[in-house]
Amino acid sequence: MIISLYIWLMFNRFKTHVNSNLELLRSAKIVLAISGGIDSVVLSHLCKDLKLNIALAHCNFNLRGIESDDDEDFVLQLAEDLDFKVFIQRFDTEVYAKENKLSIQMAARELRYNWFEELAEQLKFDYILTAHHADDNLETFLINFTRGTGLEGLTGIPEINGKFVRPLLPFSSKAIEAYAKENNITWRDDSSNKSVKYLRNKLRHQVIPILKEINPSLLQSFQATLNNLKDTSDIVEESTNAVLKRAIETIDGNHIAFKITEFKKVNNPKAYLFEVFNTYGFTEWNDVVDLLDAETGKQVFSKTHRLIKNRTQLLLSEINIEGSEMISILENQNQVQTSFGTLFFDEADAVFSKEPNVIYVDRKKLEFPLTISKHKEGDVFYPIGMSGKKKVSKYFKDEKLSLLDKENTWILYSGNDVVWVINRRADNRFRVTENTKQILKIELE
Repeated sequence: MIISLYIWLMFNRFKTHVNSNLELLRSAKIVLAISGGIDSVVLSHLCKDLKLNIALAHCNFNLRGIESDDDEDFVLQLAEDLDFKVFIQRFDTEVYAKENKLSIQMAARELRYNWFEELAEQLKFDYILTAHHADDNLETFLINFTRGTGLEGLTGIPEINGKFVRPLLPFSSKAIEAYAKENNITWRDDSSNKSVKYLRNKLRHQVIPILKEINPSLLQSFQATLNNLKDTSDIVEESTNAVLKRAIETIDGNHIAFKITEFKKVNNPKAYLFEVFNTYGFTEWNDVVDLLDAETGKQVFSKTHRLIKNRTQLLLSEINIEGSEMISILENQNQVQTSFGTLFFDEADAVFSKEPNVIYVDRKKLEFPLTISKHKEGDVFYPIGMSGKKKVSKYFKDEKLSLLDKENTWILYSGNDVVWVINRRADNRFRVTENTKQILKIELE
């Protein structure tokens, strides 16, 4: 009777949690990520009893030989017992880790989550369930804390994050294990979970037990702390968004421009800079703060992005890892696709437009094939509307182009001569005159 009562209480607590906080699961098509371990197996049984529309998805990472294959067989049998569809994916994790220069753990995580998302998209699953629980949440908090993090890293695992939903977060590992044993549920033990060479396992087996000994109500206290941190996070987000609304000056395909004055107005610029830019991978926060008073052109890099001081602005852009593009244009081509748009070449009877994205040139003066590339050192041209010649670099400076603008400006060449600083200024040498017999219209769209 006591066993039955415990099982009934656990299930009803789960049912109440889903009905109160995760009602979206009730009518959803769901795939459940299952390893064969106790947490995901218990979640499978609870979802079955709750009559949710569930399929199982299992990753075989081929890291533990026969043990990995036995996990797969166990999941196949469980799916049959629970009358669930099941999807199995095998990975050569070690090769993937080596090719992508990742740790085995990170490689497995990347492979797992990428596959789950592909599966959900291909088979139209609404949500992906994972079996993270309260102890996992505490471990993640401690990992982030020991590595150094901002407020976001201390607010725990999100219960809903896009398609990913974690309905066991309110439940402790102790409660899950008790439910499994009293319900005669079998599961697989992953031998690698016992190794303390991994930080998470070291915290799980060596640190958290001591913390629980000091405070038997550790998980409850931790949850209260998380709730307080999330409340604080909401306040920080609201304040940051207010500053962002004033600070963002322009957004285009290449960069976001922020007004430096708006960061200088706040009491703690470093805190706001962290909240705005930490998601882009920046870590050298003193260098980021120094940009506010640095000379134009000063840069700070993360692995994926860079911040550039440009007069009164900070410019945020992705790092372009592609090499310099060189495009050849043959005499009979009518259009050319580029990374910055499509160039159209058409015959014209007269000059009609003076838009910056259109030029008219004397076709007979062109030497084909034309080429497009970034500007080269020493480039000189004769800007229409100006007297004499000018270095392209000097033109950029006079036009007060930012470093990013310069890097994203392309040149159309005839031989070694500049025909057009594309979308900015044409060269006077190729202009249409009263002696022109063939007018060529070049337009960027």
